[in-house]
Amino acid sequence: MPGDSVLLEGLPGLQSNAVFFLNLVPWDGDPDGVAVQVLRMSINTILSSCEKKGFRSVALPVLGAGMALQFPVSEVERVLMEEVYVFEEERAGITPFLIHIVIHPDDEETHETFGSVQNGKFTEDFHHKDPDQDSTAMRLVLLGKTGAGKSHLGNTILGEELFATYDSPNSGTMKCQTETKTVSGRSITLIDTPGFFDTGRSEEDLKPEIMSCMTACAPGPHAFLIVLRVGKFTEHEQAVITKIVQYFSDEALKYAVVVFTHGDQLKENMKIEDFVSQNKNLSDLVSKCDGRCHVFDNKHWNNNQPNNYRSNQFQLEELLKTIEKMVVERKGGYYTNKMLQHLETAIQEQVEHIRHSMPDKTPEEIRKQAKTSVISRFLIQMAGTGTGALLGAFFGVVTLAEFAIKAVKNPQLVNVTTKLSRFVPAAQQQNALVAAGAIGLVGAATAGGIMGGVIGNEAAKDSESLSEAVQKAYKAVQEERKSLTH
Repeated sequence: MPGDSVLLEGLPGLQSNAVFFLNLVPWDGDPDGVAVQVLRMSINTILSSCEKKGFRSVALPVLGAGMALQFPVSEVERVLMEEVYVFEEERAGITPFLIHIVIHPDDEETHETFGSVQNGKFTEDFHHKDPDQDSTAMRLVLLGKTGAGKSHLGNTILGEELFATYDSPNSGTMKCQTETKTVSGRSITLIDTPGFFDTGRSEEDLKPEIMSCMTACAPGPHAFLIVLRVGKFTEHEQAVITKIVQYFSDEALKYAVVVFTHGDQLKENMKIEDFVSQNKNLSDLVSKCDGRCHVFDNKHWNNNQPNNYRSNQFQLEELLKTIEKMVVERKGGYYTNKMLQHLETAIQEQVEHIRHSMPDKTPEEIRKQAKTSVISRFLIQMAGTGTGALLGAFFGVVTLAEFAIKAVKNPQLVNVTTKLSRFVPAAQQQNALVAAGAIGLVGAATAGGIMGGVIGNEAAKDSESLSEAVQKAYKAVQEERKSLTH
């Protein structure tokens, strides 16, 4: 029947938990006709089924836009976005859910159509407006490796020694710290972070601080300050940037300012833009941040004349102007994503609970206690999922590589795809195969991460402590990996 769907789980050789097969109706030229209604019903069925099954992600081809069904790409985009919006508004779960659109690399029309979505509706995930911007502190997050000068910079911005500083490059901030102060008439909340991007720290050590940082800046920061030292931009510095993007996505760079410390190392009369232009990787990073960069020297530039380029006061005013301009251009918007939104919802629920049970507490005390409670709860919930997703992403790539090698040696494995294609009408086979080909190794890593996250979350759900959750998740994912590769 039109609109029916079949869900097949546990198919051998697939790098996903399940596959949906749909029965759609060819385009009839009516934007509100039967074909569109069947497409709507099918998309809704897929999304609802994914949530019920506990899947963390779904990869959709451009449904109906092939030779057989002949939907205009613009109609597919419209219907898909409307159904995704309704799904997000009505879903009850708090677990992040990703929706991927798989497009053939040679399909320029579809890329252009969905590219406008990426620059418009999809970016609403990352861009949100404070309901009362004038009464809300501007939230800034300091990011960078240990020794970059984040805490020193935080003290320079706030004009007070609020963050502990260390002389040794191997020691530094170990816990997230949040301070709020009025600077140049503007309330600023500054979140100092430990070396999230240091190669020497384990994922398990960092997860509590990452969660603490996300909770502190919920529902999202107005700007990320990526802190780097003036000097050589080595592979290690590039690895730091890669990790930043890994945690916060490429979209975060649109809300980022690159801030350099140790500005006294600049050559005489050299500006930071000149220094940046000398290194391609550094120049590319600043370009992705829309050219936003500033420089401080937390030791030597404190007493210089305020109109001097080599003055922290001058640079601070310029930095605040840059951030203000960015916020105004986004009409008070800030960076956010589903995880940050879920955290803020959980915080608000906890605030209401505390307000009713402890009416004598101040709003600041209530929100602080609510955040502490939410961090504790989410750490238990996410310990297994996070560790599982990390390990699952790794074994997803390995499993795909092993499967490909075995397929070359054993033709029977290759026939898995051929057998699957018998369920798909001939005219639609190309779309199905294109979707599989377009995902490739990256898709396998994502699928592995999703699978690992589900496994880890299931294993850790009854844990009573963070360490117990991590241990259970690790063991469960490793056992699942062995079962897939033997």
